[in-house]
Amino acid sequence: MNRQEYNSDPRYAKILEQMDLLNITDVSTTRQSKNGTIVWRLPMKGRGNTHIEYASFSTGYVRNQGNQCHSNWQINRKVDGEPRYFKLPNGDYRKYVGKVCKKIPIEIDRLEYMMKYVIKNDFIKRSNYTNTKYVYIEQEPAPINDLVVIVDGQKYNVI
Repeated sequence: MNRQEYNSDPRYAKILEQMDLLNITDVSTTRQSKNGTIVWRLPMKGRGNTHIEYASFSTGYVRNQGNQCHSNWQINRKVDGEPRYFKLPNGDYRKYVGKVCKKIPIEIDRLEYMMKYVIKNDFIKRSNYTNTKYVYIEQEPAPINDLVVIVDGQKYNVI
């Protein structure tokens, strides 16, 4: 990743500042970079004592890299797909509408979406665990648009 190129755009600079605050690092290989893929490693570990990684692909998908499980999965928003019709043995037809992942074609939009997802689903949810036991919190979590992170007593607005 070219940090100078990223810092020239205010949206990229904001994302990089947030990633630096949260200690999220770019671990893309040379081949991945050539293909337009950026892999980000979170400071926390998942199952199997390996770091959690997310990747942003030039195809428009954002995925968990699956280091802590047997496969990776797409974190893109799911929307209804095109309806499909199936003919039953008795001659009737059934309509099926499945879910498809909505692609995010612009890289900065993928990174912003990934940061919101990671903060909500990894940092906030994991902060509710103590010694691998779930701790119930009665108050509703803050909406993702108003997320504030406190690092060493300093408040930062995240996205």
